[in-house]
Amino acid sequence: MDAAAVSEVRTVAGDAAPARVVAPRRAAAPGAARTVWIALAIVYVAWGSTYLGIRVMDRTIPPFLGAGVRFLFAGAVMYAGLALWRGRPPRVSPRELGSLAVVSVLLLLAGNGGVTFAERHVPSGLAALLVASMPLWILVIRTLAGDRPRRATLAGLAIGFVGVGLLVARGGVQQGVSVGHMLFVVGAASCWALGSWLSGRLPMPADASAGTAIEMLIGGGALLALSPAVGERWSALTLHASADSLLAVGYLAVFGSILAFTAYVWLLQHAPISQVSTYAYVNPVVAVTLGAVILGEPVSAVTLLGGAIIVTAVAVVIRSEGQRGRDSGKRADVSSGIGSQGAA
Repeated sequence: MDAAAVSEVRTVAGDAAPARVVAPRRAAAPGAARTVWIALAIVYVAWGSTYLGIRVMDRTIPPFLGAGVRFLFAGAVMYAGLALWRGRPPRVSPRELGSLAVVSVLLLLAGNGGVTFAERHVPSGLAALLVASMPLWILVIRTLAGDRPRRATLAGLAIGFVGVGLLVARGGVQQGVSVGHMLFVVGAASCWALGSWLSGRLPMPADASAGTAIEMLIGGGALLALSPAVGERWSALTLHASADSLLAVGYLAVFGSILAFTAYVWLLQHAPISQVSTYAYVNPVVAVTLGAVILGEPVSAVTLLGGAIIVTAVAVVIRSEGQRGRDSGKRADVSSGIGSQGAA
């Protein structure tokens, strides 16, 4: 994954993924090492804890309504902040705006909205482990599009789907989660993967911050438009929402979307991508741990085994594709699918 002078990475785990980030890699000065680890810790905790935040939000706030408010608020704050910082509002071309609309519907409406909807029934840690398989879905899409991955990559893909199958079939038994709800999370992850894959093939803004702000505005608006169509009511937010659910919406918007994204973009400019991409393995661990400690979610042996298989498979795939990218002098496309905010 360490490309030569330019690394282009699109995050899909995280929350509001930049459609495209072009980051010149600079060697971190010795004094900056501590700052790098602080930024990594922000990404680890903020994106790893989004699944917990979603679960708490879902207690009293309808999922699409809550997710829509989250992204609309975060997008508006980011857009206004960029306009104040630069002295002019961010702009994109009509073609880029159309691409952002397509990608935001897949990432935020189908991907994040799907996970948020499913977490009414699926424990946060279990959802995070299923979403961690998202880079594997990008690999499937690439293969269907005519790419020919290395044998080691295909081996990692096969291993990963063993873990996904194990979690879907047996992971939710102890918590009483149906296979249908588990498959809903898998479907959301695959939508997130498709959106990420398309974002590398559509005309997207070179300005990652502006693109992400507009993407969140579009995605938030789409989620709010869907909310009443599925019977959700604003009164659930204004009259019946609990304090912890409202705080969860604020946390997801400020920490899960704005702060974590800012730290992520800074890392792309100051740390090697091999170090930045470690959040793909850390975030599921953070999510499972927080779900168990704070929410008391049971963690069965099947959950641990299935999760370990998925994370190991993702590591194999990313390592194999990274070597392929170095051999060919191109970036590894699967790196665009790294991330477990995947869809949170």
